[in-house]
Amino acid sequence: MINAEVRLSLLDRSRTRSGETDGAALRGTVARATRAEPLGYHRFWVAEHHGVPGIAGAAPAVLLAAVAGATREIRLGSAGVMLPHHQPLVVAEQFATVSAFAPGRVDLGLGRSPGFTPPVRRALRQSDSDFAADLAELRDFLTGTAEITLHPQPEDPIPLYVLATGTGLQIAARLGLPVIVGGPLLRPDGAEALADYRRTFEPSAQQPEPWVAVSTDVLIADTDAEAADLLLPEAWAMARSRTTGAFPPLEPVAAVRAAARTPRQQQYVDQVMAAAITGTPGRVQSRLADLLDRTGAAELVTSGSTFDRDALHASDAALAALLLRR
Repeated sequence: MINAEVRLSLLDRSRTRSGETDGAALRGTVARATRAEPLGYHRFWVAEHHGVPGIAGAAPAVLLAAVAGATREIRLGSAGVMLPHHQPLVVAEQFATVSAFAPGRVDLGLGRSPGFTPPVRRALRQSDSDFAADLAELRDFLTGTAEITLHPQPEDPIPLYVLATGTGLQIAARLGLPVIVGGPLLRPDGAEALADYRRTFEPSAQQPEPWVAVSTDVLIADTDAEAADLLLPEAWAMARSRTTGAFPPLEPVAAVRAAARTPRQQQYVDQVMAAAITGTPGRVQSRLADLLDRTGAAELVTSGSTFDRDALHASDAALAALLLRR
């Protein structure tokens, strides 16, 4: 069984669809948030990507401001802002501004991805930075302990979260910050890294004890085969990105099925399909219960996407019914 105290959230990357504009993808993100709120989702996360044809979400603070204007209660988070791309003061100002329009609802997730390609890194003027020092500086701005007084001043605390890998977990533990983990850390062999985070965690004013959220693709349909089909567009896009260097917009399932694949591309498709949690409500519930039990996670951040927006909404609704009405 799944612990009734586990929070349920959505992560939407503003994936573009074949034949639609980037603007339509961003409006689709806002629409997904407005649909998630009455379903009972705790938090709606958005992400930061630059120069990626298949993703329109490049400015989390701006996108969250739009989501804030369309919602009333759901929490709003970045998962995340890539701190090496920005000055901590500017990030603090941006999210304090968003918080002015949604007091008490804003969460700031931070990562340290260097960017997809060398041209993107050059365009961002990225230089070597100390992620731990930048995190501490950003926290000082938000808590009013820096040498510069932040304006606008947040009316309510803006909690920080770390999108963590192995090193990120160590930094989060040292600074007393909650973490969001995914990918390899969700496999059974990732248990040791999570245990080390909990063991070495140093309590902070924000977080008195270690806290973990897990992020993974989750898609639900009436049959296992239908749910697997929903994942195909994302799996195919990932396979193409690994073999051609370009991460494309999502395509219809029929187009993906008809596309010729190399053995290597099929291998990547199979890997994505195996890592995700898809199926009927019963199958998904069983796999989620195992994941949450193994990781001890306090929040599930679901990041599934597919070409058909109506099918995606139906999956979001089915997951909410499964986890929020038990």
